[in-house]
Amino acid sequence: MTATNVTFKVFRFDPEKDTEGRYQDYTLAVAPGETILNCVNRIKWEQDQTLAHRFSCGSAICGSCAMKINGHATLVCKTQAMDKVKDGVIRIDPIGNLKPLRDLVVDLTPFWKSFEKVEPWLAPDAHSAPEKERLQTPEQFAKIDNSTTCIMCAACFSDCNVLEVDKRYYGPATLAKAHRFIFDSRDARTEARLRKVTEETGVWDCTHCGECSTRCPTETKPLARINEIRQAAMKAGMHDTSGARHVLGFRETVGKRGLLDENYVPIRSVGFFNLAGLLSLAPVGLRMLARGKNPPFIPHSIEKAGEVRAIFAKREELNK
Repeated sequence: MTATNVTFKVFRFDPEKDTEGRYQDYTLAVAPGETILNCVNRIKWEQDQTLAHRFSCGSAICGSCAMKINGHATLVCKTQAMDKVKDGVIRIDPIGNLKPLRDLVVDLTPFWKSFEKVEPWLAPDAHSAPEKERLQTPEQFAKIDNSTTCIMCAACFSDCNVLEVDKRYYGPATLAKAHRFIFDSRDARTEARLRKVTEETGVWDCTHCGECSTRCPTETKPLARINEIRQAAMKAGMHDTSGARHVLGFRETVGKRGLLDENYVPIRSVGFFNLAGLLSLAPVGLRMLARGKNPPFIPHSIEKAGEVRAIFAKREELNK
């Protein structure tokens, strides 16, 4: 097998010397089949022993070797180096939304602390304690199967667009962990858990960018788990949040009229009698008006609106 020379542009940061990060280039002859983790290890072992990075199992189990490759988080132990070469270069950064401590090592404290918000442990009914163990059917376990595969690598946390602008957000990994207990048949706090994660900075703050599921190296796929929590909350009648009201407003306009009323949905989302919420819409509305971006007072009709209504009607029938 023929090796190819590749330049690795690696993020470096020494808190004792640097005020900000910089990049250092290393050149390696990369053989087909080599992972990026193997290449980073070779850089440290063969060229620069000062390089700091995390890794452990090398088998996509421990989750400790997450890094950003060409701008996106991935587990480098399962990523082929030659698949990421762009014009002879691979750029390596520490994962995002977390403070670099040294080179590719970040402070994971905010990530770990986020899990505390959802009490990630089973809370069974103490009055129905079995003599040996709490049983689950295969069908019951299937509901949490995907969310139990999370290895807490923080790749989803790294690339979450919401966390980039709001550090209070629970984060995709935390919400996937919440899912694991909300849907566990052995847990007795389903309603309380649902109520908590539907509050502000919870599931309704997800923007559906899909980065978390794209970067997830397992079957956890946080976006899908977030959507399942939302569905469970709506089914449980938890409609007193802006996110839930937004869903209802969308359903009411599109489902009944076959088109989106962009004037109605924002007002429905904050609440018709929520004066503070309604006033909060004014600045955005005025900016849209000044730039000619405001939606028409009477929404434009669309072709085949009847087909759209029929889809919603069929969905309502299936729900029943």
